[in-house]
Amino acid sequence: MKVCVFCGSSMGKDVRYREAAEHLGEVLAQHDCTLYYGGGNVGLMTIIADKMLEKGKEVIGIIPKQLVTMEVAHFGVSKLIEVDSMAERKDMLIKESDAIIAMPGGFGTLDELFEIIVLNQLRYTNKAVALYNTLNYYDSLVNFIDHAVDQGFIREEHRNNIIISDNPETLFNELSKHKSIDINQWIKDIKEESIER
Repeated sequence: MKVCVFCGSSMGKDVRYREAAEHLGEVLAQHDCTLYYGGGNVGLMTIIADKMLEKGKEVIGIIPKQLVTMEVAHFGVSKLIEVDSMAERKDMLIKESDAIIAMPGGFGTLDELFEIIVLNQLRYTNKAVALYNTLNYYDSLVNFIDHAVDQGFIREEHRNNIIISDNPETLFNELSKHKSIDINQWIKDIKEESIER
């Protein structure tokens, strides 16, 4: 399986984030996965990349040329692909991978996460998506999504299609069992809501 991991260019304040990144790398390596990631040699992204490399697994980094000039590229990965923009990197990471895991991260990670969720929702793609909820990092985000479901702006089946766990083995198993959601019922429902207003 080709797994894309979105993760922070920072390490986080708690050493357990780094340990979690290593643990995820070990699990993906045990299942003979190929890692696709943002191509950096900083933050949690270099931790998981180095762990996969240590285990002898293929690591593909995709990084904008501007970040290469800033000296944050990981030249020790199996293959480093330089692209022109952040958008191109994101598109390629999503296209080339079979499944997506979002580790703790900042604005970039959130941007990548919501991009794939929306693409799945509109059926431009059909990739399993998981939140690696280390130290309950994503609890507040999940609570907000649940609030949006309660208020009728996010459908429950779309929320439930996001796999959430702090256990890498559970994440991998759930990613492997992913099934797509029927888009037709959602489109039918939102059309009816608009007519009934």
